[in-house]
Parts: sequence; C-alpha cells; structure tokens
Amino acid sequence: MPYKTLLVDDRDGVVTVTLNRPEVHNAFNDELISEAIDLFGSIGSRASARAVVLRSGGPNFCAGADLNWMSRMVAYTRDDNVRDSSHLAKMFALMNECPLPIIGRIQGAAIGGGVGLVSVCDVAIATRDAKFGLSEVKLGILPAVISPYVIAKIGESHARALFLTGERFDAERALRTGLVHRVVDDADSLDAAVNDTLSQLMSSGPEAVRACKRLIGYVASHPLEDSIPYTIEAIAERRVSPEGQQGMEAFLRKEKAPWAKG
Repeated sequence: MPYKTLLVDDRDGVVTVTLNRPEVHNAFNDELISEAIDLFGSIGSRASARAVVLRSGGPNFCAGADLNWMSRMVAYTRDDNVRDSSHLAKMFALMNECPLPIIGRIQGAAIGGGVGLVSVCDVAIATRDAKFGLSEVKLGILPAVISPYVIAKIGESHARALFLTGERFDAERALRTGLVHRVVDDADSLDAAVNDTLSQLMSSGPEAVRACKRLIGYVASHPLEDSIPYTIEAIAERRVSPEGQQGMEAFLRKEKAPWAKG
C-alpha cells in the first residue's frame, strides 16, 4: 500500500524503506509510526524479499520526535502517555524482530529516536560527518522506549555515559561503541558500502539468514542451559533442510550456491 511518510521500493530481493519527511529532518509523528508498524508487521511475508535498506531523504537521517507531536504531549495525561509510548514501542519491537536483515544507511543527524532506529539495524553504516545524540535528558525526559535496543547495541557502560549526559557524539565514537559498524567518507562511499553489504547477504542462504536472526535473539535473551539445546536443534534443522543440503553440496563441488546472485 502507498504511504505518506515512507517510500517503499521492492525490487531484486531488496526492500528499500526511505523516511520521507525531510522538511522536519524525518522526525517521528503518529502517522510515520503507524505506517512503520503496518510495513514492518508484514514485511517478512514478502516471499522474494531478502534484505531491507533503511534510509532517509534529505540531509539528515532522523531527528527523533516531531516538535508538533511533542507539543501535544505536554497536555497528555499519564494514560495518554502510556498509550502513545506503547504505539512507539510497538514500532521499534516490530523493526527489531523483522525476520529480514536491516541495513541502516545513516547520514547527517540521528538524534533521540533516530538513534533507536540505528540500534534496530542489523548492519549500520554511517558517513564520517554523521552526528548522534541521546538528548532526552536535556528535555527532562528519558530515552526509555528505545533503551532496550540501544543498550543491547552499545552496552551498559556507554549507555551510562551517553544517556546521562545527553551529549552529541560523532561517527567515530558511534563506531567505537558499536552503534554503527562501518564509517565511510561521503554519500557515494555510503551507497557503495550498502551495496557491498547487500552483495554479502545475497550470497548467503536466505532461510539461513532469517534463522540466524532468530538464533541471535534467542541466545542473547536466554541462559546458557537453555541456549545449548536450542543451538543443537537449530543446526540439526538447517543441515537437513533443502537449503542447507544445497549449500553444502555446492560448497563440496566448488560451485556457486543456487541462491547466490551476481
């Protein structure tokens, strides 16, 4: 379906999702959140889709919350705020649980909820001049809804430093903390790096990639005594699967796997 705040292009196994509110630096509002919930609630059912690229129009990736949206919150009751935050939390949860790998193409500013978006990307690539910030404390509030994903990405130590100060930080620091995985010089290099990552994904078994995301989510959230039997079952299932059989046979014959593109 067509959206107003998102542009969606689905071709050659790649779903490119563009935040399309450049006039407000792609900040969130109710409409963008609802559209993202609708899209990511069903994106994994696209049979031919193998990866998602999350990007934005204009010079900045995402400035967090829209000012007009925030201005209405001042008059919200506690129950209003619970409903509003639940809606935002659903969007981040669906993106984090997306069965397809998400590549983040990050340029310009990613502030507040924009850092949350970076955190739910499986691979995040940023330009060297990109700027980040978890500035909620400057407004007397918290980066609460995004905190599970940001802390999972950067760890408690970096979260303490960045959540409590609300300071802005550059792409090199984002790389050191693990918020992003690669830093490049400019927009052309950014597109090349995204395409390189897509090439890597397209040479991997599509079912195996989805299974890897489930594996990571399970192992990261369960104790070792639960994870060990899960991993045993997971590898046994993949080895006897049609894709696993095809991949291992192609490797032994020194041939390209049937799903590999390019």
